[in-house]
Order: sequence, then C-alpha cells, then structure tokens
Amino acid sequence: MALGRTTDRRQPMDAEANQNTCSLGDAGQCVMTGNVRITQGSLDISAAKATIFRAGGDISRALLSGSPVVLKQEMDDGTPMTARANNVDYNLSTDVVIFTGDVVIQQPRGTMSGQRVVYNLKTGNVDSGGEGGGRVKMRIMPRNAAPATPPPAPTKTTP
Repeated sequence: MALGRTTDRRQPMDAEANQNTCSLGDAGQCVMTGNVRITQGSLDISAAKATIFRAGGDISRALLSGSPVVLKQEMDDGTPMTARANNVDYNLSTDVVIFTGDVVIQQPRGTMSGQRVVYNLKTGNVDSGGEGGGRVKMRIMPRNAAPATPPPAPTKTTP
C-alpha cells in the first residue's frame, strides 16, 4: 500500500466549507464544517468536518470526520488511490495517518478493509486491526495479471 505523490505536500492547500472558525497567527486551529473539501496537488478530500492544527505557521495535523471521509490521491507512479473511513487522523509532524471506522482503501493492485488502519508514510509500514471483533481483509492482485481467457467453445458432435 502506498499513499500519494510525494510532491503534493509542497503544493498549496485549498480548503472550503459551509462554515469556518479559525484562529489567526502561526499556531492554533481551524474548524471547518459542512461539505468540507480540501485539495493539495493530486490530493482531494471530502469530509463533513475538518479540524486543521497549525504550529510554527505550518499545518501539523488534520482531523477529519464524515459519513464517510473520502480521500483520493495519485501515487508517485500515477496510479489512483481512494480511501474511505469514518475518521482520519493525519499527523503531518510524524507522517502517520490513522483511518478508523469502516475503512476501505482501494488501489489498482488491491484493497484493504477493516475498522482501523495505521499507515506510516515515512517507512511504508501498515498496521491494521479489526477493533471490536472485526476482521481485516486484503486482496492483492498479481503484478502482471493477464486478462482471463474464456473457456474454449464446445465442439459439436454429430451422432
């Protein structure tokens, strides 16, 4: 599993919502509610609520919630990735993203679903669990999957 283009974090972030309560200055937080949409490079996020934390003038953390939060992004090789979850906690200081609640992550090479997925962007490590007795499910497609060939047509036999 991989998340997003490495160049996206160097792009400007645009955010819009029905309502915004924001503290001015280099530190503090902005709380956005109602039809939240955040874009940054190839990253496109839709959520019901976003709390964006700033430290030293930069964004340090984003807490997103919704029914569900939908995160779409292109990976460095150009392939798409879509993640859905009830909650997303993205700590930009540690490069760790935590997806919780009905998580589904889809990529061309496979899918992962469960109740909790922790993804470390620095190391590429994924830790997932099925909280509350749930299960984690994965499907990994072969690297060079050939299209399925139809079975041969039956031959007619004459009596």
